[in-house]
Amino acid sequence: MEKTFFLSDLEMLEEYSSEFSRFGSDYLFAHLVDSGIRNLQLEVPVRVSGLTILLTVGGELDMDVNLSRYEVKTNTILTVGPDSLVQLRAISDESTDAYLLIISPDFLRDINLDVNLLYSVKVAPDPMPTMGLTDEEVTLIRNYLNMIHFNTLNNADPLYVRGISRNLIAATVYQLMQFVKNHQSERVKTDHQRSRRSNYVKDFMGLIHRYHRQERSVAFYAGKLFITPKYLSLLIKEATGRSAADWIDEFVILEAKNLLRFSGKNVQQIAYELNFSNQSSFGKYFKHITGMSPTEYQRS
Repeated sequence: MEKTFFLSDLEMLEEYSSEFSRFGSDYLFAHLVDSGIRNLQLEVPVRVSGLTILLTVGGELDMDVNLSRYEVKTNTILTVGPDSLVQLRAISDESTDAYLLIISPDFLRDINLDVNLLYSVKVAPDPMPTMGLTDEEVTLIRNYLNMIHFNTLNNADPLYVRGISRNLIAATVYQLMQFVKNHQSERVKTDHQRSRRSNYVKDFMGLIHRYHRQERSVAFYAGKLFITPKYLSLLIKEATGRSAADWIDEFVILEAKNLLRFSGKNVQQIAYELNFSNQSSFGKYFKHITGMSPTEYQRS
């Protein structure tokens, strides 16, 4: 089974947090400052199973989300869906201050969110996990997060803690939706619609995320987009500085490394899981890109 980090794996956050609370396997809250954040820098991405909300109120963080790089500046909120790959790469020299809330998928399903409101927010054609906030918006969201934290710490009856937090987290989600709607309205006034070329890049990245366990050819992804492999390669190279094949390989190798390190499966099983014809072809592919065989990596 692929290694996934969630609440039980994130107990170390308490050691690094100036404030910390957790309600069973439902959610956890952490207030991280300076050295506490620096201890969370990662050499490799990890997969987080819950909805992750990160609010920075001081300093800047350099993060990868699903292999894309983002700068999380002061007064920025980062929202990452369940089962995303996350990596904290670098932290600014200035004082850092961030609030973290991770919510389990099961707890999210228990929250009675109004479906009509959820669909009332028009999803941008290029949804970003980060959004800059005004000082007033930061204060509002920080108050919501602190209320969740104080409820968890100070109320004795778990039944009431859970009920109150369900409503507080629902209110937080609605407030974030309101921010998105406000910011989208502002963008409509100043931005042009994304070009067809940019949409191809976005769609290509989404397709890799979906199909990289089964498909590794540029032609497959170009076919899904109804364009030629040559044109797709040109678009991706111009937009990202890397070839389409490089992006496919990065997703596949990252998946392979996770499986080799954490799944408990042998190399042959992993080769078939990643749709290689045999163990030998998987080994050649892996060594060509990483410089070591799958077995060598598994034992390292």
